[in-house]
Amino acid sequence: MSRDSHLDCRAARDAATLSSADLQTKAKSYFDALFTRPEAKNVSITASYTTSGGSQLKVDGVAAVPTSFLGVIGYQNINVNGTATAAWGSSRLRVALALDNTGSMASDGKMTALKSATKSLLTQLQSAASTNGDVYVSIIPFANDVNIGSNNYTASWIDWADWDAENTTTSCSGRRGRSCRTVPLSHTQWNGCVTDRGGSNAPTGNNYDQKVTAPGSSSDSKFPADQDDNCPAKIMGLSYNWTAMNNLVDDMSPAGSTNQPIGLVWAWQSLVGGGPLTAPAKDANYTYTDVIVLMSDGLNTENRWYGNGYSVSTDVDKRMYDANSNGSGTCANIKNAGVTIYTIHVNTGGDPLSTLLQNCAGGPDKFSDPSKFFMVTNSSGLGSVFSAIGTNLTKLRVAK
Repeated sequence: MSRDSHLDCRAARDAATLSSADLQTKAKSYFDALFTRPEAKNVSITASYTTSGGSQLKVDGVAAVPTSFLGVIGYQNINVNGTATAAWGSSRLRVALALDNTGSMASDGKMTALKSATKSLLTQLQSAASTNGDVYVSIIPFANDVNIGSNNYTASWIDWADWDAENTTTSCSGRRGRSCRTVPLSHTQWNGCVTDRGGSNAPTGNNYDQKVTAPGSSSDSKFPADQDDNCPAKIMGLSYNWTAMNNLVDDMSPAGSTNQPIGLVWAWQSLVGGGPLTAPAKDANYTYTDVIVLMSDGLNTENRWYGNGYSVSTDVDKRMYDANSNGSGTCANIKNAGVTIYTIHVNTGGDPLSTLLQNCAGGPDKFSDPSKFFMVTNSSGLGSVFSAIGTNLTKLRVAK
């Protein structure tokens, strides 16, 4: 009578909110819908719920089944026992959404579609959580830079060298202001944007732009302040504040050039913490799935060192995935760290398929995985892609 592989795991998800009586009723209802042996009599179902190692629903059943031959020795019925366990939440999710907020997202209804698709995905992920902390989500809007929040202007992990040189005012003193000098603006006027980590002239051998190494005393390891005119909406670290996440999505606006590597590395940063972000500690009683969803509508045009913001830059691409170096770069670093990457190319302009995004998709179990790459040629397709990813992320793991 065991129905292990068929026990409806929605009951396990809902069990946390049910009274004991309601739990018995719902478990019996699910069982009756699945059990198709009318010869079984006096079926008794007992359900018990536990949160040890995640939400788990255990159902024990017993029934009397008439015998065909044992009646001659006095056994008219035999009892058949079975047990099924459904686990909900024994694997927890941490999902980082790196979302293209560049100027081209203003065309073909892409930004509107992105907001709608993201909100629907957030609803899916919220529904997958039986308790707070089962699912955490971070949101990283990106263009050429990311916005970590101007309130961090006193942080020791910000590098001000380039910002101070580029954002100045003239200060004059003395009789009739005859003595003048150029001085940096107050850091309170910074808009919160940072650019790629590393040396100011070109990426250094440390490759900080491809890593989540904690900032140290070296200026190359710090996050360089940048007063980009097209600073996107402020990023949000891992959270289960669904209202705040939806509000952030509403705040997103298209502007600026495309730097997928910075969106990707900050999505990874949000999963491990550091700088302005905190990653909640993981509970040893659970297993965790860390995921990045990177969505972009175009090809890379500019980062801190390369490109002009208009033409495609293969030099920017190589910071993310360098096919000439055995696939090295940010994508490989992330997958080597045990994180799975889904990528989406919204290609409404007839651009070539983004082999960069295609090559980046995958995970530690299947390093290059085309099934985790999606391309849509109409902005309306974003909704179905986000839904498919959400469904895959929230699949139930049934304990047997």
